[in-house]
Amino acid sequence: MIMNRRHFIAAAGAAATLFPIAGRASDTIRLGSVLDTSGIFDAYGKPMDMALGLAVNEINAAGGLNGKEVEVVSYDTQSDMALYSQYAQQLVRNDDVDVVHGGILSASREAIRQTLRKAGILYFYNVLYEGGVCDRNIFINGVTPAQQVEALVPFAMGRSGKKVHVLAADYNYGQITAKWIQKYVADNGGETVAVDFFPLEVSEFGSTIARIQSIDPDLVIAPLVGGAHLSFFRQWAAAGMNERIPLASTSLGVGNEHRVLTADEGNGIMVAYHYSQELDTPANNDFKARWAQAYGDTSAIHEIAVSNYQGVLTWAAAVRRAGSTNRDDVIAALEEGLSIEGPGGTVTIDPQTHHAKLDVHLMILENQGMTVIETLPQRPPVDTQAVCDLGANPDDNTQYEIRI
Repeated sequence: MIMNRRHFIAAAGAAATLFPIAGRASDTIRLGSVLDTSGIFDAYGKPMDMALGLAVNEINAAGGLNGKEVEVVSYDTQSDMALYSQYAQQLVRNDDVDVVHGGILSASREAIRQTLRKAGILYFYNVLYEGGVCDRNIFINGVTPAQQVEALVPFAMGRSGKKVHVLAADYNYGQITAKWIQKYVADNGGETVAVDFFPLEVSEFGSTIARIQSIDPDLVIAPLVGGAHLSFFRQWAAAGMNERIPLASTSLGVGNEHRVLTADEGNGIMVAYHYSQELDTPANNDFKARWAQAYGDTSAIHEIAVSNYQGVLTWAAAVRRAGSTNRDDVIAALEEGLSIEGPGGTVTIDPQTHHAKLDVHLMILENQGMTVIETLPQRPPVDTQAVCDLGANPDDNTQYEIRI
């Protein structure tokens, strides 16, 4: 790893900072990171942590930002939502950070968002989610349902049929995404024949598969989340259902789950994301080469690791443009519609919502990879645009449940 003691990131432990912070050097910029790098969500958090480290190393190797080196203060929240609140307070009160990048589940974002807003510390949430957050202090560069689900549903229905069964994680991401799926199924002339929700700890899906067999849909779409839910895809294949009913997902592969499944278990599943390791572009090939040089191989790279990398680069580009780390100056630079080129394609800030316009790739899982079938460039977050206008309402501070 290309690390030095100023911006080393701890891979584990309850908390980690760079070195004893008796006082802050005036010639550095401090970036806070809060991620689950241990516990049940570490498959998401560890690669995000690595991506952030790579981005900071590259920034510093190129001379830093406005002549200053970037330091990282990182905390491992151990997949415990209570620790997000605790470490956000630590970043605000003790660590004197200029910006925070972090959070994985929506619950973790909401656990720290208000603390950072009140403290006037700029916050980047670099994960796909259900949409609707409207807050001038936050920037979000993961795909929202209108960017992803609106593209995936007609793609998957075109390869299967009109009768759709939805299986979703039973928390806000799954519940809201299931509503979007139903909307886009109807918009494309289809019918949602059943919707089932599952707590995150559920790992037995035998009765569910039997229910699907009795309903006999043309397509199953599964916004399932986490290691326990991965069992569904294994049990689906073991029952021979992968040969009978096509399957799509809005979440499988985000944490490289498709590489944990065997090829036979994953082949044919349809997805739509901003990133795939199989993207054959100069930007992605160069990124993978630099990642391999830093970490030995590219096996850990996934969608939200790339989003975290791009989030840091977006923030850095705004700091350069602003000539300052002052929160309002950086926000103003971002609101100019700032754009970067990342491994997944173009990332352009939407000033109205502080979300990102993103290239979205329609893909099929093949041999533990994601084969790109079609790329849809610069899809806007129209779902969040329907409820959020920070130009007109800069003091808005709401997570809207978008009416569907």
